[in-house]
Amino acid sequence: MSDLVAHLAQIVGHSPLEFLPNPFPEPVPIRLYLKRDDLLHPLVSGNKWRKLKYNLLEADRLGIKTLLTFGGAYSNHLYATAAAGRVFGFNTIGIVRGDELANKPLNATLSFCRGQGMTLQFTDRATYLRATDPAYLSDLQVRYGHCYILPEGGTNPLAIQGTAELMPELNAQLGMWPTAVACAVGTGGTLAGLIGSAPSSVQVLGISAVKVPPGSNAHFDGLPAVLPSNVAVLTDYHYGGYARTTPELLDFIRAFEQKNGILLEQVYTGKLLFALYDLARKGYFPDQATVVAIHTGGLQGRQIP
Repeated sequence: MSDLVAHLAQIVGHSPLEFLPNPFPEPVPIRLYLKRDDLLHPLVSGNKWRKLKYNLLEADRLGIKTLLTFGGAYSNHLYATAAAGRVFGFNTIGIVRGDELANKPLNATLSFCRGQGMTLQFTDRATYLRATDPAYLSDLQVRYGHCYILPEGGTNPLAIQGTAELMPELNAQLGMWPTAVACAVGTGGTLAGLIGSAPSSVQVLGISAVKVPPGSNAHFDGLPAVLPSNVAVLTDYHYGGYARTTPELLDFIRAFEQKNGILLEQVYTGKLLFALYDLARKGYFPDQATVVAIHTGGLQGRQIP
């Protein structure tokens, strides 16, 4: 395991923190930093590496050489797991939602997965809904042999252990705790890690990239039913739902990229940064608050015409 530990140590947890002095289309009264987890690895980046870190170590400790997980046709998690398998020497199996895709040309995400050596199993949507059913998972173990099973999206207690390392990194890089730290929320694993490691003096914001009713924390994995007083999940910036967008959001992303030279994607980080821009304009943060946004990567899914 020592080789794997050393290899992971070279990759996970070494992303820069970048100050953006005037990042938005108009000035706002905050000091914005961007945690560049999009730069963690050349193949795939962001919170997916952090979620995989301790899971890979646990699979290695158990002597399991095959990772099996679940995702849709555009899943960042499938993409990251396939890349991790190639980099760290694991076999990978992806259970893909939608058996109608089996006879269609692969999109860029699934082509990458197969190119990294991942076995793709297209599954009808009713069966896919059983992805947490112990009987179904047992059947998969019989079909594919002894596998280390990762949930859809990759969030489990070991994944949260990995994302929790973000907060002490930020403290070390800033030399202090920020006023606020914010991330986009899909399954909730990154936000759960931030909640678990942030002091009560730091405001922790999750910007939901999926359409959920306000206050429905049970939708997200790993979040407590009642959030701490310094934590909020904002549900008004999903732009129609997961992977949906609008001309307003795309115009904002283009303007941000041109001004800062940093690529975003429209599923997660684009929505996060627009939310921070909008909140700052409305006086949500104290004047000159130090706000850190987590760039969670996923740039392989970037579709900005």
